[in-house]
Formats: sequence, structure tokens, C-alpha cells
Amino acid sequence: MNIIRRIYDWMGSKVGSPWATAWLLFLFFIEASVLIIPVDPLLILYCVKHQSRSFYYAALATGASVFGGLFGYAIGAVMWSTVGTWIVQHLISQPVFDSIAAKYALYQHWAVLIAALTPVPYKAVTISAGFCHLDLASFIGFSILGRGIRFFLLAGLIYKWGKPIQTFIDRYFNLLAILFMLILFGSVKVLFS
Repeated sequence: MNIIRRIYDWMGSKVGSPWATAWLLFLFFIEASVLIIPVDPLLILYCVKHQSRSFYYAALATGASVFGGLFGYAIGAVMWSTVGTWIVQHLISQPVFDSIAAKYALYQHWAVLIAALTPVPYKAVTISAGFCHLDLASFIGFSILGRGIRFFLLAGLIYKWGKPIQTFIDRYFNLLAILFMLILFGSVKVLFS
């Protein structure tokens, strides 16, 4: 848990940076295409620090995530033979990717929505969607819907209860990190097995 705490603290240090908005955009962009670590805690930190701008940060996070998703889609659709295979081998795993590709044949757009809403690794879905040539307009629409609901819900909670939520997270950080990992692995197991 120490490494996760250090990443959380590092993300927290970016909130007060002169480049805070650029950090938020960059991290949400790469989370949707190549970054393994979820950046929802970053949105929480931004919203707590500037509670009145919570929905603004949710909009930025949604936009950056959808554009990052488009980059992931492009990796799968255009750059598969070079970048895509490396990402699957080093960041996702071939069995997970194969399972996602098979699910697309059955569920297509619902897979994008579910991944955008849940802790399922969204980058695996974005790359797979490109590889499977999922309809681009639908991919964008379901990404905006799923990511928007997820990030605006989080921002709304912070807007309403702000500081107590940060105190709760700081107090129970290790327990929440363990719980999040269990939810993540459980989601992946249920959806991709």
C-alpha cells in the first residue's frame, strides 16, 4: 500500500502546481490509453481543493479521458502491429485482450459503457474497440456517457460533502486501496471470464 499512497500524495502535489490543469488533462488522457493507475483520486483531490469548481474539473476529466480513449482506439485500429502488441504484452495481457475482443462480438457498445463507468481497465477496452473497428461515433458517445456519469457523480459528491470525504479518504486510505483493488479484480474477473 505504500507505493499507492506515494502515488496518491504525488498526485495531490500536482493540485497546487501552476500546471495543475495541464497535469489533470495529461493524466486523464494517458489513463484512458496507456496508464495502469486509476486517476479518480486525482479528481477527488482537485475537487476537494477547489470545491466550487468540481463540475469544471469533471468536465475536463471527461474530455481528456474521451480524447485519451480515442488515442487508445487509434492504437488498436491503426498502430496495432507496432504499439498495440507491445501494450497488450506489457500492460494488459493477451488473455485479457482476447477475452475483451470476444466480448465485443457479443456486447459491442455495452462493453465501452461498462468499462467507462467501472474500475475495469478502460485502456484495454479503448484499444480493443479500435482493433475490432467498433463504430467510432458509438464509441465516442458511449465513452462520453460512461466517463461523464462517473466523473460528474464523483464531482457532485465532492461538491456536496467536500472536506469530510478527503478526511475519510486520508484516515482510511489503506483500507480503501485494498477495497478498490478487490473491486477492480472482481470486476475484471466477472466481466472478462
